[in-house]
Amino acid sequence: MQLQPIDWIIAFFSVAICFIPALFFGKRSGKDTSEFFASGRSVPWWLAGLSMVATTFSSDTPNLVANFVRTQGVAGNWQWWAFTLTGVATVFFYARLWRRSGVLTDLEFYELRYSGKAASAVRGFRAAYLGLFFNCIIMATVNLAACKIAAVLFGLDRWQTLLAVGVLNVVFAAHSGLWGVLVIDMIQFFIKMSAVIAAAWFAVRLPEVGGLSGLVDKLSHVRGPEGLNYLGMLPDFTSNWDLAVAVFIMPMAVQWWAVWYPGAEPGGGSYIAQRMLASKTEKDALAGTLFFNVAHYVMRPWPWILVGLASLIVYPQLSDIQKAFPHVSPELVGHDIAFPAMLKFLPVGWMGLMLGGLVAANSSTILTHLNWGASYLVHDLYRRFLMPGATEKHYVFAGRLATIFLFILSSALVFALETAQDSFNIILQIGAGTGLLYLIRWFWWRVTAWCEIVAMVSSFGVSIVFLFLRRNGIAIGTHRELLLTVIVTTICWLLTAYFGPQTDRSALINFYRKVHPFGPGWRQVRIEAGVSAAEAAKLGGHGNIPLALVGWVSGCVVIWSSLFTVGNFLYGRMGYAFALLAVFLVSGVVLVRVINRLWR
Repeated sequence: MQLQPIDWIIAFFSVAICFIPALFFGKRSGKDTSEFFASGRSVPWWLAGLSMVATTFSSDTPNLVANFVRTQGVAGNWQWWAFTLTGVATVFFYARLWRRSGVLTDLEFYELRYSGKAASAVRGFRAAYLGLFFNCIIMATVNLAACKIAAVLFGLDRWQTLLAVGVLNVVFAAHSGLWGVLVIDMIQFFIKMSAVIAAAWFAVRLPEVGGLSGLVDKLSHVRGPEGLNYLGMLPDFTSNWDLAVAVFIMPMAVQWWAVWYPGAEPGGGSYIAQRMLASKTEKDALAGTLFFNVAHYVMRPWPWILVGLASLIVYPQLSDIQKAFPHVSPELVGHDIAFPAMLKFLPVGWMGLMLGGLVAANSSTILTHLNWGASYLVHDLYRRFLMPGATEKHYVFAGRLATIFLFILSSALVFALETAQDSFNIILQIGAGTGLLYLIRWFWWRVTAWCEIVAMVSSFGVSIVFLFLRRNGIAIGTHRELLLTVIVTTICWLLTAYFGPQTDRSALINFYRKVHPFGPGWRQVRIEAGVSAAEAAKLGGHGNIPLALVGWVSGCVVIWSSLFTVGNFLYGRMGYAFALLAVFLVSGVVLVRVINRLWR
């Protein structure tokens, strides 16, 4: 694809307007690790929320959604829509607790919540496991998508794309710290949304698609493998039960609480926890996380979905994509490449905005993961175990070196992955079974550091067993593997909670006095801490559980009803759209009342 001079000018200004403001935060971020990794704990709710949603909007996300739509229909997106339950639970049960903990990273939490060598061991292990291994897989997935997009648009090899995005991201992540990341995220979000809305607009208006009505009419008469209805927002439970189990039943019944997935961690974690910890107050942590969930699940999906649906008409088969882009290596051609393939129809000028938006999408995610991963490696591994007692300047410098190292390693992993769907499944499988522990550890004193170690080891071990079986021709099925991993992992850590070594009472009492976790699981520790039931309720204890449950349910209903209100309006199904709009308004009133009461 050939870009005109106006495209290059628009792309340049789109990138410059994001990155130039970040240059002014280098001095402030270099003061100490609190500024470099947590923005001095002074981030307002709107900036925290925008940064969260910009981070989860990466260059691989439109590709992944296009892959879901083309292979499983619109309903395939329930594999991530189900994480609404996780995200809204974080808002009403965990955001305030994270902010009260006062830790710099969510891994520092382990030595606040637990005790002994096991607490130190799990903190150090997860610093390397998440900050290095897991984090690099995620960044490799994002950069793989960038490589595919660049291959389609410009015919670039993988190494050329990685070099181009690497220089930009590494320089700014190392220079400006979290403050720069937040500012870049804020601006990039609006550029990215403008670009993908434009992509959907021009894709739907193609003559062969025929507008929204033509899109719906054509795909209403097309069925995919095993009678798949591409337009269905819910899977067909009668004709394709296996697909319904894989994309809806398992995510809604098990996956949302049982799986650790970046950006949708049960109880909050990774860069979501980083933003909550960087917030000015508990209210900012709660409001920012709520805004993130609404923007994440309601504002973003439909432009991607429309492009994916239009691609089914323009490129019904993968061979059509290969024919249209013969210069693209066959190993890169999968259903996830349909999104960049549709970008060839953008007119002059809009192509430049899309290029700037794609750079922004890649950078917002990579910058966050570089800063987040470096915080783990420096604060939770290097500073805690290898070089304690050094100056703040030393640790900031170490953070900058860790940033460079992380990008080099993640770039090497790009050559080992093939599709966004592969990476999505790998991450889900490795994290299976650990989610319930991360939910309960805030509300039950019996959860120990040994429980976390056992959960991680058993989850990883079972995943390796299933990988070995698949390599030897024994296919159990992705959702069955996930369920079995969850069962085995949960049994292992529950047995450890009752029969393994216990956390020191002094550590539990100190944790309770600092964080004030609520619920009956801390009753015994509360009494030992000398805190009365009335005082506990005043501090945000037992009386908040029913109210938080109402907020959780109403929040999920608000998000899903608004998501499908938009979808039905786009499909032209006005009866369903207005009915869902009424549900949205009622649940929205309930949600606002709950939030007001919680803030009082």
